[in-house]
Amino acid sequence: MNTTLLVFLGAGIGGALRHAVNSACLRYCGPEFPVGTMVINILGSFLMGVLAGYFAFKATESWSQHVRLFCTTGILGGFTTFSAFSLDAILMWERGQTGAAAFYVLGSVIFSLAGLVAGLALVRAMT
Repeated sequence: MNTTLLVFLGAGIGGALRHAVNSACLRYCGPEFPVGTMVINILGSFLMGVLAGYFAFKATESWSQHVRLFCTTGILGGFTTFSAFSLDAILMWERGQTGAAAFYVLGSVIFSLAGLVAGLALVRAMT
């Protein structure tokens, strides 16, 4: 099967799961704090660790790259990209690339926030 289609289908499942978790957290915890996003990021990162560990250490040859793409890039990517970010950062740290990992974490957070502020400013300036 086409890998792009697998990722697309998995991302749809992940997006639907994200919406369900966000809705439930909003209903039970209220809108004062983004509990849903925090739960999604933590749960997604935990699940990425479980899957990455399983595929690296426990999976046999029968677990194809297609299954890996569907589960990680697809479902977890649609659920939260924070899980991929967390995996990348930890893999760099485990390889001893602590400076690169710190730059990646700090740079991603700072420049992502700056990008959002810039995007909001652009739209506000146009209205």
